[in-house]
Amino acid sequence: MLSLDNRAELDDLLDDIRDYRSDHPPALSLPPSAYTSPELWQLERERIFSRSWMLVAHVDQIAETGDYVAVSIAGERIVVVRGDDGELRAISPICRHRLMPLVEMGAGRIDSLTCEYHLWRYGLDGRLRGAPHMAGNKDFNASDCRLPQVAVATWNGLVWVNLDRDAEPIGAHLDLAHHEFVNYRLADMVQVESWSDEWNVNWKLVSENGHENYHVLGLHRKSLEPFVPGGGDLDIREYSPWALRLSVPFATPLEAMSLRLNDAQKANLSVLWTFPSSALVAAGERVAWFGFIPLAIDRVQVLGGVLTTPELAADSGATAQTAQFTTEMVNTEDRLGLEAVQRGTSSRFAERGHLSPKEQPGLLAFYRNLARALVGDQQGGR
Repeated sequence: MLSLDNRAELDDLLDDIRDYRSDHPPALSLPPSAYTSPELWQLERERIFSRSWMLVAHVDQIAETGDYVAVSIAGERIVVVRGDDGELRAISPICRHRLMPLVEMGAGRIDSLTCEYHLWRYGLDGRLRGAPHMAGNKDFNASDCRLPQVAVATWNGLVWVNLDRDAEPIGAHLDLAHHEFVNYRLADMVQVESWSDEWNVNWKLVSENGHENYHVLGLHRKSLEPFVPGGGDLDIREYSPWALRLSVPFATPLEAMSLRLNDAQKANLSVLWTFPSSALVAAGERVAWFGFIPLAIDRVQVLGGVLTTPELAADSGATAQTAQFTTEMVNTEDRLGLEAVQRGTSSRFAERGHLSPKEQPGLLAFYRNLARALVGDQQGGR
């Protein structure tokens, strides 16, 4: 139970966040305590991460029977595995006996989910297949023992999970932006690079970073500034509280020989953001996906991969270009910058910052969605 002081601090913080729902939201960043408050983090676990779709994999990573990807979503472990019947399932990998995790975070291939503690064994569908020496317990019925499942969905080759098994399908929201990405042939693309990193930063700082290109001026002045200048105007379209598209001009339009892109797609980096923390970034014939999975109040797992057309994937001459794209899109610059900002949030002198016009469209859209998730549809005002 919260103390009176902690309750008051959380209420004040939620009041500030609620202001972003007003018709004239403040052009200010979140209060510094939004990135450090344990009380807000617990509320986010309950109201956001227990009911949101999280991007965790591409189908190429889970193509064969027994292939799996295991993640921890705000402290809740989930494994996505391809079953013997060819179906994808998102399962809680916590043994129903004495609560030992059945797999470690990461990816691999298994033929069953076996507990190393007492050797209870579950099939890839989550059903109990073996429990040594349990026949003597007359109250135990093995046929009733099954690992809980949560929602799983695929959209254009991307794999999403939601801890709420009855969640509204994510495809209904992403399909609203389908016409803007259909020329990229996402469903036909193959994954040629992948990564999994851990950053010591609050998840909201990562999402903020992805909703603006202004930081390219500083953090990426040698890597991305020549490619997508930070001074470019950000175009944004909100399709739903779950899905929005951001567009950033390239310095020079890209050619895409294996795709029929229109002039706007050749001239702009297109980003499909899914609240709270997933992104698809399209740049010509290469597309990167990112799943920013919160592990704790100040830790995020960064999952992702580079997709391209089958034609380019088979072309050895394109390997160097893909490596360069990966280097530009996935590097230590964001991590080092955001981890420094996280340290800055604990300063006794930390205050809310005024947002540049280059930041406002994206950040205020993110803050609105954050406010919807945490305080509902109430508009600003105390």
